[in-house]
Amino acid sequence: MAKKQQKNGGGINIMWMYVMIFAAILGLWMYRTDDGVSKEISWDEFRNAVNSGGVTKVTVYSDKKRADAEVNDSLAKVFFKGEKIDKNSHPAVVRVSIPSVDKAETMLSKAHDEGAFTGEVSYEDNSGFSNILWYFGPVVLLVLLWVFMMRRMGGGGASGGIFSVGKSKAQLFDGSNGERVTFNDVAGLAEAKVEIAEIVDFLKNPGTYTDLGGKIPKGALLVGPPGTGKTLLAKAVAGEADVPFFSLSGSDFVEMFVGVGASRVRDLFAQAKTKAPCIIFIDEIDAVGRARGKNPSFGGNDERENTLNQLLTEMDGFGSNSGIIVLAATNRADILDKALLRAGRFDRQIYVELPELNDRKEIFTVHLRGVKIDGSVDLDQLARQTPGFSGADIANVCNEAALIAARRKKQAVQRQDFLDAIDRIVGGLEKRSKVITNEERHSIAVHEAGHATVGWHLEYADPLIKVTIVPRGKALGAAWYQPEERQIEPRQAILDQICKLLAGRAAEDLFLGFTDTGALNDLERSTKLAYAMVTYYGMGESLPNISYYDSSSQEYGFTKPYSEERARAIDSEVQHIINEQYERAKTLLTRYSSGHHELAQLLQDREVIFAEDAERIFGPRQWRSRSDVIAEQEQTPPPFNPDEQ
Repeated sequence: MAKKQQKNGGGINIMWMYVMIFAAILGLWMYRTDDGVSKEISWDEFRNAVNSGGVTKVTVYSDKKRADAEVNDSLAKVFFKGEKIDKNSHPAVVRVSIPSVDKAETMLSKAHDEGAFTGEVSYEDNSGFSNILWYFGPVVLLVLLWVFMMRRMGGGGASGGIFSVGKSKAQLFDGSNGERVTFNDVAGLAEAKVEIAEIVDFLKNPGTYTDLGGKIPKGALLVGPPGTGKTLLAKAVAGEADVPFFSLSGSDFVEMFVGVGASRVRDLFAQAKTKAPCIIFIDEIDAVGRARGKNPSFGGNDERENTLNQLLTEMDGFGSNSGIIVLAATNRADILDKALLRAGRFDRQIYVELPELNDRKEIFTVHLRGVKIDGSVDLDQLARQTPGFSGADIANVCNEAALIAARRKKQAVQRQDFLDAIDRIVGGLEKRSKVITNEERHSIAVHEAGHATVGWHLEYADPLIKVTIVPRGKALGAAWYQPEERQIEPRQAILDQICKLLAGRAAEDLFLGFTDTGALNDLERSTKLAYAMVTYYGMGESLPNISYYDSSSQEYGFTKPYSEERARAIDSEVQHIINEQYERAKTLLTRYSSGHHELAQLLQDREVIFAEDAERIFGPRQWRSRSDVIAEQEQTPPPFNPDEQ
């Protein structure tokens, strides 16, 4: 398809005009200042030089009361002592301030009559156009440069220049430009689609709701972690409703000039009124919607607050904005202003969560449309091995797997390529070139085997996938598990997780007789879990049913919400939990020490072991995984109920 011809392709670029003006002023300056070697002298010295016959040419400037005189070699040596003078290229010139043109003319005529001066005399008037350009050219150049900068900040020369700095930067998609996105292009997000589909129905059939006295919602806020598809979902709403769609970011309102943000908000809604019914989508609205009084700046007249005030007025003011629905997206809803979130502005908050198992399978299906895969790829297994991945993360996995397969010169992407891609994204790139001594290698194997051994015999521990002692990223060894996606966590599940985290350090203590720094990450995570049990979830034995969690994310400032005595009690309770689970891990390792030693030796020999190896050593796990139980429940038909007949 042929490319569209650019508009104004044959016009003169405004930059070339600035370059030519600058070059002309620079050339004039060089011409005016390239007068050779010059020196200021007094009127008496000038008169003596003329009478002595050393002056060869005089130029009198009537408007400046100044004269320039070229002198011969003998006078040049007097006036320019120690200076090198090349008379062939630059003459020696002396300058003098004359009392008046008449006195200079009289003096020169007298010297000429007496035969002392035989040179040429010329009179010039510097009040012409060249001097006007010389005096005012730099000022004009500065003005032109300032206008150019204002045009650039205003969004380009063709859109109004400096006068467009207060105009909205929103991009308009009305079906004639851009690719149309529908709900079919958005994988997963089933609950969010159902909730946001009502907005589409409002735009398609407003009369159905207004006839009954209902009012169309003014706004909806999409809240969720990064990469979950909030922007794509907003585009799908516009595509399904087939209405104009204004898209911009919250940072587009922020400018260095005072009042520009509020002006752009007014202009945005003015444009939207002409296109109603339509949708305004503001991505990352927290850039301007931060709660007033909590901005990081200390100014009383903050530009962001002015912009927010104007946005609040436009969304629910005296003016009528019927037919305009505002969609906004953020992953920091906790810092937004309360006035922005109230009913009548953003009537609904739609939570776009991280995809669950079935959603991840749908997302894999979408991103694998253009990827060549073979029969070894199991989407169910990929979805199970990517818990906590967002849609953007899954897209990255598919792309990374394709790159790995291409580097291996394969004709199609295989299952192992996807597993390697997940390992690389989660753990980092393998570093087989890192130098590790045999003692360190043995210590790492004992540590990782400790995690695997204890985790295999805990009820709530996540099922093991594989263990490796090949360095990845900053880790010298790692274990991969298939996390159980529970909606709620029982107390014992958290204790089992702490016990499994401490098992690596416990294995070193038991079987090596010393501990090292390799357990830093395990200790950090286990300590945070223990403090969360006591201070957030109220699961402490000596401090039950007390939570200091702040759901508003406003923190507690510089003071803690408890006394020093309570702080000591919290520390004591946390230490008790850590010690108890550490001893529990030691007990399990002692009981299954032979299996641990076999697993550690296998790790040193093969570097990587899988769940099949642990099952061969310890036998099948006593507890089934939660995902297997759910899968069986989904396949089992519901019991017969005669009341439903």
